[in-house]
Order: sequence, then structure tokens, then C-alpha cells
Amino acid sequence: MQDALYESRIPELRKLGQGKVRDIYAIDDRHLLIVATDRLSAFDVVLPDPIPGKGEVLTRLSNFWFARTTAIVPNHLAELPLEAAIRDAALRAQLASRATVARRLQPLPIEAVVRGYLIGSGWKDYQATGRVCGIELPGGLEQAARLPEPIFTPATKAEAGEHDENISFDEAAELIGAELAGRVRDLAIEIYRQGAEYAASRGIIIADTKFEFGLDEAGELYLIDEVLTPDSSRFWPAEAYRTGISPPSFDKQYVRDYLETLDWNKKPPGPKLPPEVIRRTSEKYRQAAALLID
Repeated sequence: MQDALYESRIPELRKLGQGKVRDIYAIDDRHLLIVATDRLSAFDVVLPDPIPGKGEVLTRLSNFWFARTTAIVPNHLAELPLEAAIRDAALRAQLASRATVARRLQPLPIEAVVRGYLIGSGWKDYQATGRVCGIELPGGLEQAARLPEPIFTPATKAEAGEHDENISFDEAAELIGAELAGRVRDLAIEIYRQGAEYAASRGIIIADTKFEFGLDEAGELYLIDEVLTPDSSRFWPAEAYRTGISPPSFDKQYVRDYLETLDWNKKPPGPKLPPEVIRRTSEKYRQAAALLID
């Protein structure tokens, strides 16, 4: 198994922050360097074991989807070459497949979640209320059922170790304004629709996903972070899909399912993963990329 990158170190750049997966560095006043590591978070907790090759898969898939969605919304990818950000040739070669030069933008304080199927927290919400994030759904739906139409169910962004919290559209509008919330909703649903249609042609069901958006100084909206990856989405193999169960997946649901068997309170620190779980998870990420873009 190849070496994994748990945390990046770029001495020539100032590190601005570290997310659950990505390390963010300042290049200049207009550009950031974003490095997708092999860290994995589950239940909003970063686990101690990296998944080899994961960051490279996330970067490759995001770049693929960014290219396919430019007609819908601009994205954060910048034209500045990586050579201008990392001058050390050996370090640049090590990070090239997982590094992104991006515009500096102001991220919106919500995650734009789109659900096309009834699963995860949406399924739990539906069982309790017949709704998902305040959106009423038809009665009698089974777990993993396809929804009549994709729905927009925003969430707040949690600090490290905290859990994202589902909110209603009205609550999202209070945070970012009704007009901007409406634009984010419409763009997120359209990106999901087009992505899900393409993925279906390659044998993958995208059950749900989350996007992030940011604004430039002029107030223009951009798609940022990552797009339709196994970290931000649930990918199901179409051939194994059926309702009434949590379908097998190409994403980190495999790790979540393993963690659910443990006596763990879903708070830091996260438990270590067995080598077999690490290996299988790495394989699932690579398989998703192979099906979608190879």
C-alpha cells in the first residue's frame, strides 16, 4: 500500500488553517494553495488513520466536476501555476496530484446539501416527522427510496469535532439573505441533477451531496472546496441498489458502518481503523474515480 499523507508541510508558505481533510496556505493576497490530505472524518470527527491515495482521488474528481460545471457557475480554480506557489521541485512533485491553486473567496456559512434519495439523517428525520428539514414528503417511503424531486436541505458548518446541523431554507435565508439563498439552492440542485445524470450513465447513483459556495469582493458567487466526491456525496453502485436497506457504497459509508459496530460516542478522539478497513476504503475511493472518469 502506498504512503499516505496525514498532514502537509510547506515551509515556504504560511498555513492559514486546517480543515477535516484539507490544509490551506496563503500564496498571496488573491490566491490560496489547498492540499487534500488523506485524512478521513466520520461523524464530523477526524480519525487517526489516513486512507492512502484518498486526497489524490478527491482532487482528481473535483477537478473533473469543476470542468463539467463551469457553464452553470464559476469555480475557485485559479490560473496561477503550481510552480508559482511551491518553488521546491521535490515538494511540488510530491503534492502536485493533491494540490489546488484557488482564488481567495469568502465562504458562505452554510453547506448546500441536495438529497435525491432518502438516507442518512434525512431518513431519520422522515421517520420521526414525515419531513426532511421541514420539507414534507409523501408518506410510506422506504429507506433509500428515490425522492420525487431532489430537495435542498442546507446545514450549518460545524467546527472541528462538532456536528453539522440541518437547518431549514428559511434559516439559511436568515444567515445569508433570501436572494442569495435562493441562488445557492437553484445552483446546487442543477449541479446535482447534471452530476447525477452523468454518474447514472457510469453505473453510480449519487444519493445525496453537499456543495460549498463563496463570494468574491464584487459579490459574485463561486463553487468552491470539492464537488461530487466520495467525501461530499453518497455513491451507490446502481447494480446493487434496492430500497429498504442502506445500500453498499463507494464512499466513506463503509467506514461509518464499521464505526457503528464500536462502543464509541462519536466524539474525539476517533478510534483507530483496522488495516483491512483502511485497505477496503482506499479501494472504494479509487473504484469510484475509475468508474466516473477513466
